[in-house]
Amino acid sequence: MNRENSGYTIIYAAVMVIIVALGLSFTHQVLNEKQTANVNIDKMQQILRSLNIDASTDEAQAQYDALVKNAYLVDNKGTKIEGTEGTTPNDPAFSTELGSDDLQGLPVYEAQVGETKVYVLPMRGAGLWGPIWGYLAVEADGSTVYGSEFGHASETPGLGAEIVEPAFRSQFSGKELIKENEFRSIAVVKPGQRVASRDYVDGISGGTITSKGVDAMLLNSIGDYEKFLMNLHAAQQ
Repeated sequence: MNRENSGYTIIYAAVMVIIVALGLSFTHQVLNEKQTANVNIDKMQQILRSLNIDASTDEAQAQYDALVKNAYLVDNKGTKIEGTEGTTPNDPAFSTELGSDDLQGLPVYEAQVGETKVYVLPMRGAGLWGPIWGYLAVEADGSTVYGSEFGHASETPGLGAEIVEPAFRSQFSGKELIKENEFRSIAVVKPGQRVASRDYVDGISGGTITSKGVDAMLLNSIGDYEKFLMNLHAAQQ
């Protein structure tokens, strides 16, 4: 074929476009699968941290599989939705994100840590500069907090961003969500302040708005699980 011919140029350009397109498509698929796997591992690590277990990236999958015995969605009556059970990333509980437009139910993760049965509940809220989120692990009585995990998108380092640190998270262990047979959540207050009718923890010094965001997230996100938690609580009476 005459390389000086315009037909050759058109064919050559078309072949190169196809080759490049195929290469980009293959690269995107490979990277997308890896990115999805990394997101899933990160989520498992967050759930494990709410269970007071700090697992590495390499350990997370095995630790999650060993401890999380079941997962499912519950409805607004706190009742398990049939057909939603499963602990893998493809199952309803793991793949459901709070705040999504097509939310079909609230995710619950059942874990067994030694002799203790724990229910892990996801949370989502707003901080000073962007979204905050987390997981609260609650014991079988539906009230006692076993552990917690918090995350943020853009809170201020040294201030609001301190919600991710163990010093803040560890305060929640042993606190009660239910008082006098009524769901009251856990208050996040300025250091030195007290709340008479609720269990409380100290907020972040200098991170007042983020602390208020965590307080609201607990009240609203965990409040959505009120009937589920009250059902657990009643079963222990």
